[in-house]
Amino acid sequence: MLESEVIAMRTGSEPATARSPLRMRLWLSLWGMAWALFGLVAFSMNGRPGWAAACAVVLLLAVVDLCVIRYRMRQGPHYQPGRDIPPYEPDHGADGGRPDQGRTGPSSGRP
Repeated sequence: MLESEVIAMRTGSEPATARSPLRMRLWLSLWGMAWALFGLVAFSMNGRPGWAAACAVVLLLAVVDLCVIRYRMRQGPHYQPGRDIPPYEPDHGADGGRPDQGRTGPSSGRP
């Protein structure tokens, strides 16, 4: 295997260190709003009410998504970490995450 083919190993903590793509959703929502508005105007002017209604529905969905994104971004870095906040360390529980601690059962034979 070549060095360029090496794939990074998963750590198992991806859900704990994942970051939400709200900035990307914000730009995609704005892009969708612009095209839906353009389609709504263009189809309305050309006498295509069905297509204009479809563009209006897409425009409405983009506006609702934009409102949700804005709400979640204003919740702060606890809910949407920025580039300056490091990933969270996964919670290992009260016993530190070691599988041999806290078990009940036969002893290992040592007094």
